Amino acid sequence: MMTGKYRKKSSVKGRLLVFGSLALLLIFIAIFGQFFLPYDPYQQNLSNTKAEPSPAHIFGTDRFGRDMFSRVILGARTSILSTLLLVSIIMILGTAIGLLAGWYGKWLDSLLMRISDFFLAFPGLVFALAVAAVLGGGVFNAVIALSFIGWPKYARLARSGTLAQKKALYLDAARLSGDSTGKIFLSHILPNIAGPIVVTAILDIGTMLMEIAGLSFLGLGAKPPVPEWGSMMSESRNLLTTAPFVTLAPGFAIVLTVTVFNLFGDALRDYLDPSGR
Repeated sequence: MMTGKYRKKSSVKGRLLVFGSLALLLIFIAIFGQFFLPYDPYQQNLSNTKAEPSPAHIFGTDRFGRDMFSRVILGARTSILSTLLLVSIIMILGTAIGLLAGWYGKWLDSLLMRISDFFLAFPGLVFALAVAAVLGGGVFNAVIALSFIGWPKYARLARSGTLAQKKALYLDAARLSGDSTGKIFLSHILPNIAGPIVVTAILDIGTMLMEIAGLSFLGLGAKPPVPEWGSMMSESRNLLTTAPFVTLAPGFAIVLTVTVFNLFGDALRDYLDPSGR
């Protein structure tokens, strides 16, 4: 029995290490990949357009003769970093709202939760499309648009966790010792509710990456010639029958990134699950 539990825990640690390392590698590529590109991702070569994948051009070239591998690597900076920014914003905003709602309760709790209900009532991507259309194109505006729909889940997680911790005896001791509300939030409540919030944020990376790519695909995100995986697929979608590798290269990057972060989130959730200890 104990041996089986030990093996299970060891397996979870192994998965956490593998997929955590892969996630860090993707983030490293997003930040520093631009310094290791084999070709200039903006350099056109009209004598070598739509070249098939080869040792010289691993993912082939697009209709302008630009190296697709270099553009996919550079596109990671826009796609992954904008996604991490978005997830950070909605996690921090939602957690802060949930803490305030759970701690103070009464009318403030009702007001903040009704506001979250309002945003949850709309289909997420449709609401983001409307906001992005009003704000105009661009990656930053896409992040703002998606921020409107992403924070309520974190607010509800933080609120439920705060309500569970609110009447704990250790908080009574903290109040009697003179700790301020801010210190109680940062030193006592947040560390105890952070686990589910962080796991949700990691699992959200894949979803938000696809939504940013979706907005870019529809022309409401990154604008050409800035490499971004969604906009790259949109630019080349009419080449699916003649040069499918041009569209499939950024699509493969999206699938790979979403898979890695989802598996990392699953492994982290299993690792933090008390029932597996």
